[in-house]
Amino acid sequence: MAHTVEKIGGTSMSRIDELARTLIIGDRSGEDLYGRVFVVSAFGGITNLLLEHKKTGEPGVFAAFANDDRAHGWQDRLDTVASAMIEAHRAVLTNRADVERADEFVHDRVYGARNCLIDLQRLCSYSHFRLSEHMGQTRELLSGLGEAHSAFVTSLLLQRQGVNARFVELSGWRDEGDVSLDDRIKGAMEDVDPATEMPIVTGYAQCAEGLMHEFDRGYSEVTFSRLASLTGAREAIIHKEFHLSSADPGLVGTDAVRKLGRTNYDVADQLSNLGMEAIHPKAAKTLRQAKVPLRVTNAFEPEDPGTLIDDQPADTAAVEIVTGLDIYAFELFEQDMVGVKGYDAAILEALTRHNVRIVSKVSNANTITHYVDTSLKALRRVEKDLAARYPSAQISSRAIAMASVVGRDLNGLSVLTRGLQAIAAAGHEAIGASQGPRNVDVQFIVERDSFDAVITALHRALVEGHDVKEVKNLKRAA
Repeated sequence: MAHTVEKIGGTSMSRIDELARTLIIGDRSGEDLYGRVFVVSAFGGITNLLLEHKKTGEPGVFAAFANDDRAHGWQDRLDTVASAMIEAHRAVLTNRADVERADEFVHDRVYGARNCLIDLQRLCSYSHFRLSEHMGQTRELLSGLGEAHSAFVTSLLLQRQGVNARFVELSGWRDEGDVSLDDRIKGAMEDVDPATEMPIVTGYAQCAEGLMHEFDRGYSEVTFSRLASLTGAREAIIHKEFHLSSADPGLVGTDAVRKLGRTNYDVADQLSNLGMEAIHPKAAKTLRQAKVPLRVTNAFEPEDPGTLIDDQPADTAAVEIVTGLDIYAFELFEQDMVGVKGYDAAILEALTRHNVRIVSKVSNANTITHYVDTSLKALRRVEKDLAARYPSAQISSRAIAMASVVGRDLNGLSVLTRGLQAIAAAGHEAIGASQGPRNVDVQFIVERDSFDAVITALHRALVEGHDVKEVKNLKRAA
């Protein structure tokens, strides 16, 4: 049978010693160990230290270097990265020789990166060269350190346990010349035989296209999907720390949530739009076009098949997931808008220029409202630009939330009507609601302080099947 390509995320990587015993080896032996290619992310927290913290924005090596910090602040941060890498692999490697090899690997890579950045900084001290012109390559160089380290350590760990594991590096470390992503993968995998060895592949791949330019921190899923496509994988598998479920169990209760089990790429795209990525949408597109199904599993429940995602429609209409996110409603009201073209294009251009992600949009004769996932600071910049262009317009931003009901097929379920009734029965009000003709999602706009209760009410009514009276009882109990 054809092989699988499987991805392990950064948080799970910090427990790779446990996963080696259960998920990767388990009760397999001999040739049953093989036919699996693993793509690994950096150990948890390492990429945050190399670039910047994904959630808080706290600067890492890249952010300090980008600020042209000549007080060696970025070098101190690089030392912190080295210490964190060493701590990470010493937590999972038990053999002294393996630890020494991993230590040496870190020292070699960090030393090389440090010298490279010092040389670049020295070069840019001449007026003919500008540091800003090299920041894309610098970000790529630093990011690749994390995945190279984790893949090398994982291969050592598995080899020590009798697995014919092979470190496959796509990071382009000390390679000459730029190559395309496809050529980078093909070249690295050319003499690899998944039937007799287990490739451990870096999640970052250096290529002429520059993965981080378009995908930034989502690059590992792009590498993963392209690898599965190019090598003709039977199935692509992402191992997470949780199952894809009908809602957040922390909100609706662990007894109430249901594992999806089966869904399709349409639903995966809707989840990405809501910031709840099963997989990066561009990576999903690659798998979909290559006709490679995706499976999302809980890495720490290897006996559970997880959820299969393919391009097949649902057998029956059903609500599959109730989820959502905090957003802002960015509204432009202009009395003279009626019948005049150009407002839509101008607003979209301003939002795009300031890197504001649009989740949804509604409009009427004189008002255009975009529901966006961004910071208030970014919206203030957009507001300033549009106010200069349309001085008589009223422009405002409001913090709200969006609850979304998603399913492969919502036809005939009256989700919009039943959802509004459930929200009202729980004692809350929908500011707005919308449903497209494709019938894969219904969106409810609510106040932020009622978001959790609305998610619970929608889940009880549309997934668990409780009627309005039972939802009212939920309100009383709360």
